[in-house]
Amino acid sequence: MDLISVIQLILFVLIILLLVKPIGKYISRVLNPEGRTFLDFLFKPLEKFLYRICKIDPKAEYDWKQQLRAVLIFSLICFAGLFLILQIQSYLPFNPQKLPSPPADMNFNITSSFVTTTNWQTYSGESTLSYFSQMIGLAVQNFLGAAAGISVAATLVRGISRHLGTKIGNFWVDIIRVSLYLLLPLSILLAVFYVSQGVPQNFKPYVAAKCLDSPNQMLVQGPIASQEAIKLLGSNGGGFTGVNSAHPYENPNPLTNFIQILSILIIPASMVYYFGREIKRKKHGWSIFFAMLIIFIVSVIVSSFFETKGNTLFSKSKQVEQSINMEGKEQRFGIFGSTLYTATTTAVSCGAVNSSLDSYTPIGGLIPMLNIQFGEIIFGGVGSGIYNLIFYVLITIFISGLIVGRTPEYIHNKIEIFEIKICVFALLIFYSVILGSTCLAIVTHSGLLGIFNKGPHGFSEILYAFSSCMGNNGSGFAGLKVNSWYNYSLGIAMLIGRFGIISLVIALAGSLVKKRKHPESEKSFPVQGITFTFLLIFIIILLGIMTFAPIVVFGPILEEFYMHNLHFF
Repeated sequence: MDLISVIQLILFVLIILLLVKPIGKYISRVLNPEGRTFLDFLFKPLEKFLYRICKIDPKAEYDWKQQLRAVLIFSLICFAGLFLILQIQSYLPFNPQKLPSPPADMNFNITSSFVTTTNWQTYSGESTLSYFSQMIGLAVQNFLGAAAGISVAATLVRGISRHLGTKIGNFWVDIIRVSLYLLLPLSILLAVFYVSQGVPQNFKPYVAAKCLDSPNQMLVQGPIASQEAIKLLGSNGGGFTGVNSAHPYENPNPLTNFIQILSILIIPASMVYYFGREIKRKKHGWSIFFAMLIIFIVSVIVSSFFETKGNTLFSKSKQVEQSINMEGKEQRFGIFGSTLYTATTTAVSCGAVNSSLDSYTPIGGLIPMLNIQFGEIIFGGVGSGIYNLIFYVLITIFISGLIVGRTPEYIHNKIEIFEIKICVFALLIFYSVILGSTCLAIVTHSGLLGIFNKGPHGFSEILYAFSSCMGNNGSGFAGLKVNSWYNYSLGIAMLIGRFGIISLVIALAGSLVKKRKHPESEKSFPVQGITFTFLLIFIIILLGIMTFAPIVVFGPILEEFYMHNLHFF
């Protein structure tokens, strides 16, 4: 990393540190039905109107079974609505290019992708989906999916902070307030900013640009700025165009690139402060925050180092002055602007990309893969990052207690066998679906048909695809030709990664909220400070490496050895 890159990284971290506290406090007010915000004058009437027409009692709260039922019913309705829109796209308005409806297997994949906030894309948006499908289908679901994730996180926070009860919130109230008071105003501000930078926001048909030495080029138009805003804020990631944020209409310049990275990270990072504030353990919240931040910074530095080091073929050539790997990257962003973006999207389960991961060096491409495989908890998605990390926190406390003989307690809650079973089961689901699906893909004819590159690089494409979909990330390694088999198998992985984990999170909240407040003593394990931070980092890395080291050896690591012998795939 050069001096300019170091300055950019320091500036980025400082801005995040400055913003997490005020935004975290604001999120706390939003997730409190009685909380007041400076936007009440604007959205309070609409909030009350939605309660009235939906017959929601804002003062009622649910137990964990009712809360889970609400989440699943809501998600099922969203799934059916989006699938229907895609199926009848050709009959709906705002389709100036007269695009036909996609095939059913692709629609299943797209619907699974956006309902789970994965936003994995097996299609190019500008040549597949109409403006109506992009706006009413995908963009709306970007709001609702993100709000649902934050609501589930709030459910777990209430389960940890409350005692001797059964009520853990009201999903319907949470999702309305988060959408109105948090996601909508921030999205409007960002959309206006993108328009000021040249991002289109219209309903015009595509423009045919006359070229001197080639056929006419079609320039995409449409409501891009509005979708771009929530795609990033909600850690969704689905682009209006096939090349996502590498397209100049989605991400025109270095300033928009920097703002996009900030907008991806800011809500997940602020959720950590919200968590510490709500459980009245701010030091614990900061300990978790810095554990995430340290892993994130290391991933940025390592990825940037190997992309700057470049390809061995060029570094050994006397005719090439610089061997940095600019293949698949935009000149307007450079190495650091691309690797910082990639590290952020894979650490936050966003899935947006501004460069081609297929063109990264083997180790440079391994880093985003590991970010996902560590469990999407290096800040993670909006809501999903903090509730996934709690699994690791409880396992850390349990293992540490066994080693040093301390009582496994967490924030006045005695951690018993049921809670540990839930945590272990959640990690087993995550690990087994990724590994099992990858193994199944490489021994089936349909799975092998999708590989574009051969050897370890082709294996990395499959492993990355299932890691991304199970982790609800959505970024693609590229090079994988998706067929019906992948559309269905990846879609199922997304649904399991979202709702299988959410079910366990809400069940965990229901278990914790019933517990008697357990007073802390000298035997209680400390959950704050430098020791806890590095212990948490150690457990995260240990579990990730123990699980995935054997399989990544056959992909990026093996490819690295091949590259040094000038053998490429």
